[in-house]
Amino acid sequence: MVKKLVIACMVLIIMALCGVGLSYHHLMSWADQSGAAPGKEKLFTIPTGQGLRQTARVLEQEGLISNALRFTIFVRLEKQDKRLQAGEYFLSTAMTPRQILGQLVKGRVHLYRVTVPEGFNLVQIASAVAAAGLAPEAEFLAATRNPQVAKDLGIDADTLEGYLFPDTYYFPSGMHSKTIIATMVKQFQSAFSTEWATRAKEMGMSVHEVVTLASIIEKETGAPEERPLISSVFHNRLEKGMRLETDPTVIYGIPDFDGNIKRRHLETYTPYNTYKIKGLPPGPIASPGKAAMQAALYPAQSDYLYFVSKKDGTHQFSATIKEHNAAVRKYQLRKRR
Repeated sequence: MVKKLVIACMVLIIMALCGVGLSYHHLMSWADQSGAAPGKEKLFTIPTGQGLRQTARVLEQEGLISNALRFTIFVRLEKQDKRLQAGEYFLSTAMTPRQILGQLVKGRVHLYRVTVPEGFNLVQIASAVAAAGLAPEAEFLAATRNPQVAKDLGIDADTLEGYLFPDTYYFPSGMHSKTIIATMVKQFQSAFSTEWATRAKEMGMSVHEVVTLASIIEKETGAPEERPLISSVFHNRLEKGMRLETDPTVIYGIPDFDGNIKRRHLETYTPYNTYKIKGLPPGPIASPGKAAMQAALYPAQSDYLYFVSKKDGTHQFSATIKEHNAAVRKYQLRKRR
């Protein structure tokens, strides 16, 4: 208590010398006075290494406090001058100096939101991260395609395609791309339970094969309730040694795809053209969600080998090529009236 009084006296002497005619009581009262009303939010940044005085000056320049010197003295009296945390903050001109100090000390930095929807591929995720202002698109994409980064994160694949889990994330500014990526991969690893890992072994599939199949199911599914049926078609075709013949994999293998798949695309060999290769492609084509991975591991029991879009988000499933051709004529080739 004595020490605090001594410090207060010293500070008040400094205040007097600086022409700040305030008592300790008045200073504390000032610290609890709200600013402008209605308040205006401002994004305020404390760079790494910036001291209290400079921070106070910028706060005053931004209209967030009325007096930099008073704020400096107040912070020192509160013994918080060494505890201000670097980062970006959303502060309001209606906040009191004490409230502002609380934000800066607790490190309640502004978080940037980025949403990764089910079915996004690495290029789309990199674009979303860049649009959120978190990391340069090229830097992020390069890291996700770096085999060493995948290895360091415990992923047995050459890239992280399929392993950046669909979810909504919040990150502070200045976070490195690899840290953002690691967070998304950790979310995938949390979602892929030990039960799923055991089920994959029982099916004779690796985790990578499950994620690959799940990514295809994700891209082919319009109506969520159809995922297990779509999965059953692919499982049945794989068991019979039939090609998967799924357009999303073909599209993934086309550089700079313009949105219009053509016959020549189906006839051109790429490692992802499942009209040309047998079995699964070498890796996922997008990030599947939990429902798609669940469907890949627990397909419906069916005899279906084909499905065709009804152009309403659902599919017609068929067990024979004859039934399938009839469905194609009905839903894809019929003339509009």
